[in-house]
Amino acid sequence: MNNAKLWILAEQFEGEILRVSYELLGRATALKEKKGCEVAAVIFGDGLCEDELQKLIDCGADYVVAIEAPELKYFDNEVYSRCMLSLIDKYEPEIIIAAATSTGRTMMPYVAMTAHTGLTADCTVLDIDEDGKLLQTRPAIGGNIMATIRTQGFLPQMATVRPHSSKPALPIEGRTGEIVRLDGNDFDLSSNVVRKELVLSSEELLLQEADKVVIVGRGIKRAENIKLVRELCDVLGAALGATRDVVDRGWLSYPHQVGLSGKTISPKLCVSIGVSGAIQQLAGMQTADNIVAINSDPEAQIFKVADIGIVGDLFEVLPVLIQKLKNGEDV
Repeated sequence: MNNAKLWILAEQFEGEILRVSYELLGRATALKEKKGCEVAAVIFGDGLCEDELQKLIDCGADYVVAIEAPELKYFDNEVYSRCMLSLIDKYEPEIIIAAATSTGRTMMPYVAMTAHTGLTADCTVLDIDEDGKLLQTRPAIGGNIMATIRTQGFLPQMATVRPHSSKPALPIEGRTGEIVRLDGNDFDLSSNVVRKELVLSSEELLLQEADKVVIVGRGIKRAENIKLVRELCDVLGAALGATRDVVDRGWLSYPHQVGLSGKTISPKLCVSIGVSGAIQQLAGMQTADNIVAINSDPEAQIFKVADIGIVGDLFEVLPVLIQKLKNGEDV
């Protein structure tokens, strides 16, 4: 572990390694060549499967450090952060990268503050400069500029990265590394939080993991018109997303929000309806494999990133599109 100066915070749910962990390994693999160090994946849980941990090795980790105890099965910011700080004190990493998930966004500021170091949130680009320092690039001033931040004189350098802003690392057959299991009972696991019940938001999870997503913008005009978009979602088997304008108007709830101030998605198909394509919106969807845009304005920014663009009144286009899909016709 002495040469593992670059760490990622891997995440799991019910023992399964989450996709964001492999996205972070893809980022870390690119950085380690410039940094000239090894990569460690730190993960918290209870009774984690050896095969799941090996997947992290297969995808780029040189070390996997698993801290395990029943108290660590689910995320608890107080406990997770205290364990991470103990590891930082012992191994002295230079860089720690986490995903800008609810876990990363909650835990990393707490760790950075306690460790008296800096943190850059929601990065889209990471790099290493000639001095071996982490260059952290993120949108600023409402997404109108890109700011590159360098933590000077403090370690570890810490950043969170927007989920789905890069492709996950792919496994390499025969790759080897070391799995280190640590007993969580050797750490301070005391907490002021008492877990009573876990209730999952199925729509939120579906939006983040869906292969197909339909995003609705303010071009839908009023809340009652969203039922037409939901009908398209049902036909496609797609999740429903929305721009901030739609959420701010109360037409859909925040878990649906896609964009700079919402979620980043990377589905195989993204259909945007009445979305202008402002940079704040594109930040959440531009890594989709295929983008289909429907907008009445031929000059809309969304058409610059769309693979297929349909210029027309969405209230005329959608009923025809839905009917053709229902009939199995070419569209």
